Formats: sequence, C-alpha cells, structure tokens
Amino acid sequence: MAAKLGGSGGGKYHVEQTADINVTPFVDIMLVLLIIFMVASSVATVSIEVKLPVALAPPQENPPKPVFISIQTDGRVFIGDYETSFDTLGTQLTEQIGQRDPTKERIYIRADQQTRYGDFMQTMNALQDAGFYSVALVGEDKAPQ
Repeated sequence: MAAKLGGSGGGKYHVEQTADINVTPFVDIMLVLLIIFMVASSVATVSIEVKLPVALAPPQENPPKPVFISIQTDGRVFIGDYETSFDTLGTQLTEQIGQRDPTKERIYIRADQQTRYGDFMQTMNALQDAGFYSVALVGEDKAPQ
C-alpha cells in the first residue's frame, strides 16, 4: 500500500494512506514467466522427424485372488470362509483354483496362536499331497515399542 507524506490538514508528520495497488512487481514476474515458458516450449519441440513403430503390449492379467487357509485352536480348518476337513482340503483347494497350476500357486496359512502343532502339520501335509508347495505364513504386524 502506498503512503502520501505531507498534505492538507494534519501537520508536518501526518501520513495518509492511498488505496492504489502497485502492479509493477506483478507485471515483472509475469514477463519473466512468459520468457521462461517461451524458451522451454522451443526446447521441448523436436525438429527431427522419425517414424515410430506401433507398440502393442498384450493386456496384463490381474493376479489371481489369494487363497487363505485358516486353522482355529479347536482344529477346524477353513478355505477362505468355508469350513473343510484335513481329508478334503487338497481336493477342495484344487477345485477352487480351477485350471491354474498348483505348483505355482501360493497358499497363505493363518493359524491361531494356540493352534496345535499337529493340526498345522496335517494342513501342510494335505497341501503337499495335493501338489501345493508354495506356502506363506500370515502373522500380525505389531509396531515396535
């Protein structure tokens, strides 16, 4: 905001404010930006003509939905949300994955802290008998204190 020194009424030290906006710095900045954009646009254009080949990438398949096996403390086994038994675990899992290769399928096992080791090993044996060799164990992430 500008100020006017001296003037009518108020004496020698009276300062009166004016409401005019000083646009000179704004215009200076805009001109500098205009020059920068003009130089940058001329650098961005390519003057050599090249015929580029057409790139046709095959569409990527979505990864399959992960398969979770849950083991509860009482020994009950679930594939996803559906209960199964150790005897039918392999066949039901093979039906669920469909045409995919069981040797390349990753199975995630979730087990309660109090699950018996024998129940866990029965699950692992049933998976191995059905051809599922890639198994991942799911744990709870806990932030360090």
